[in-house]
Amino acid sequence: MPSITRRILLASTLAIGLAGAAAAEFPDRPITLVIPFAAGGSTDVVGRIVAERMGQELGQQVVVQNVGGAGGSLGAGQVAEADPDGYTILMGTVATHALNPLILKQKPYDPVADFAPVSLLVLVPNVLAVNPELPVNTVQELIDLAKKEPLAYASSGNGTPLHLSGELFKSMAGIEIDHIPYKGSGPALTDVLGNQVPIIFDNLPSASGHISSGKLRALGVTTAERAPSFPDIPTIAETLPGYETYSWNALFAPAGTPPEAIEALAKAAQATMADPAVAERMGEFSATIVASTPSELAEHVKAEMAKWEPVVRDANVSMD
Repeated sequence: MPSITRRILLASTLAIGLAGAAAAEFPDRPITLVIPFAAGGSTDVVGRIVAERMGQELGQQVVVQNVGGAGGSLGAGQVAEADPDGYTILMGTVATHALNPLILKQKPYDPVADFAPVSLLVLVPNVLAVNPELPVNTVQELIDLAKKEPLAYASSGNGTPLHLSGELFKSMAGIEIDHIPYKGSGPALTDVLGNQVPIIFDNLPSASGHISSGKLRALGVTTAERAPSFPDIPTIAETLPGYETYSWNALFAPAGTPPEAIEALAKAAQATMADPAVAERMGEFSATIVASTPSELAEHVKAEMAKWEPVVRDANVSMD
């Protein structure tokens, strides 16, 4: 065999071997988990719990990076444009992958085409609650009161999952309640606790302390089943069959990420969520663990967009 041919074959064999080794060694450096909201919220809490445990599973640190702004679109857009190598991933939510693409006039990314699904991690209930001075104790009593007199509800902002939970409630109940948007759950809760606004849709973890103390009266959780941490709170669906909303957290990578990287990330995510210590921490705020496959997350995103599209359209919600 001529020496030049032998060298070419040796080089090709070496290249193939190195490529296989590189794929098998993923990850060989730290991974960045972009959380598209400010520190301290429920998505940030979930993300940090997951990042710590996934790092142990992967043998590399998973570094949290908060990139807040534009309802989560800024951070999600950053990940959509990142190198598709598995080393930059996103903690996605119903906002980033269902609502924002429907609401925003300028589309910073395509939630399906620009991302590779990894795993749906948890579902987090929302809650319909009222100031105790409002003379209602059940969802039905609130509906009846709304048919007699003007009412208003607070949410964490226009176009948020909590705003649209309220809009879906109004639509299914056949009532009109004014929406008062705030810049976050904190200010909204402050005004409901002070009875400036009588009603709120909020994440259950955010409102749970005020519910336990009696400063808020919970009328119903938004999930199909009652929350394990508050089993005495009915579901809204017990009054309005079919009503269901929730917040969720899922991992996404940029589109084009190698399948072996997606597989490694998905396995690490599933192992993380199977850890009893992680399950205990998630249970503290009534999060239901899912730990799906990539294909199951892809179907979930499509189903969520299909569910929310008519709600967004009928409520005429749009943002620049």
